[in-house]
Amino acid sequence: MGAAGVYYVMVTALLSAAGGEKQSRTLRYWVLWTVLWIGFWAVQVCVCMSRVFIAAHFPHQVIAGVFSGMAVAKTFQHVRCIYQASFHRYLGITFFLFSFTLGFYLLLWTFGVDLLWTLEKAQKWCSNPEWVHIDTTPFASLLRNLGILFGLGLALNSHLYQESSRLKQGQQLPFRLGCVAASLLILHVFDAFKPPSHMQLLFYALSFCKSAAVPLATVGLIPYCLSQLLATQDKKAA
Repeated sequence: MGAAGVYYVMVTALLSAAGGEKQSRTLRYWVLWTVLWIGFWAVQVCVCMSRVFIAAHFPHQVIAGVFSGMAVAKTFQHVRCIYQASFHRYLGITFFLFSFTLGFYLLLWTFGVDLLWTLEKAQKWCSNPEWVHIDTTPFASLLRNLGILFGLGLALNSHLYQESSRLKQGQQLPFRLGCVAASLLILHVFDAFKPPSHMQLLFYALSFCKSAAVPLATVGLIPYCLSQLLATQDKKAA
């Protein structure tokens, strides 16, 4: 779902930048359109196969994930409220989702329904129980998503984001390329950090903080630093 959403945004953004008016689209545009969409579906097939044969997902899960990711990306292309919502709203939504999920889990647990029953089965029947990582549990996924939501709200309402979006450097190609390169480097650093899994509460807390730091760095910190650097260079050149 994540790969489908991200690559869908990238493909549609490139086509939008290269397309112009619909009536004036040339053969070069349609060649680019074909190449990008073939590449998109090739990546999705590879991701789905890895999920099925390595991560032990069911085929219907990965297929539904691809189309769900595309639907989410398409929907949020037309939703501007994520940029206008206050930090308190982001915080409230994060707290509500966590409280609702935890409360629903405890309610089912009191009735004898354990939502983590698949984890117990996997640890019992897997030839090496260490392969069943805590990172695959529903609560780990929940806290990762909540961390991203919290970090995005914090970044969009920060002084860093508002300052970088106000400056004219934000529309320049060197600024955008610099943001992409720096973001890829930072994401690689974050990905190299593996929270310790011997303590569940510590793992969940660090997973939340790690996920929150990603949008805070890529949306707030990196654009601000690069915009200030380019602004300083423009002043020196003037």
